[in-house]
Amino acid sequence: MARLKFGIIVFPGSNCDYDAYHAIKNVLQEDAYFIWHNEKNLNNPDCIVIPGGFSYGDYLRCGATAKFSPAMEEILNFAEKGGLVIGICNGFQILTEAGLLPGALLRNRDLHFICKEVYLKTENKNLAFTNRIPDRAIKIPIAHAEGNYFCDHETLKELKENNQIVFRYCNENGEVSDNSNPNGSIENIAGIVNKRGNVLGMMPHPERAMEEVLGNTDGIYFFKSIVAHFKG
Repeated sequence: MARLKFGIIVFPGSNCDYDAYHAIKNVLQEDAYFIWHNEKNLNNPDCIVIPGGFSYGDYLRCGATAKFSPAMEEILNFAEKGGLVIGICNGFQILTEAGLLPGALLRNRDLHFICKEVYLKTENKNLAFTNRIPDRAIKIPIAHAEGNYFCDHETLKELKENNQIVFRYCNENGEVSDNSNPNGSIENIAGIVNKRGNVLGMMPHPERAMEEVLGNTDGIYFFKSIVAHFKG
């Protein structure tokens, strides 16, 4: 069976693009290629990855400038047609700024940059991004200063009703509490999807937890889910 094609968007300031490339190309053994933010040709991908980093130096607001890049217009069209789009960390921020996902990412509750491993509870395992994640808390790294997810009451109600909350921060036993919330996100939200379920935004970095040499392989379940979505 042909390899899947993952297009990785690169903005000025992206710094997790090569992490995503290595995870997909060398670990997952699928095809990965870079798309410069000024490109309007996505080259017919199966999945688009908007990686972490500091697009445009996070000037004005995280992701606020990146949403105007020519590639984003094509990504909006791609998503509208049902194409899979993943925004990781800064990519999540970009997706909210572009209107592909509701809500916003604010400064962390303690106003400090956080870089550590956290545990996630998977709330929706019927998605292209989650169908191979095991029935336990998974451990994934975070690295952000603006990862505090916020939305208004009506939006939160819709997220719950439509089963759009995908990941919540939890402890190693899968228990969700304020003590397991690293950044102050409303109701411990770490990742959400759009109503259609084809656009995912998440603050944790699964691409950084793919190999034994890194001491953690829980991130591979996320990418194996995408492969299973296409290949069964």
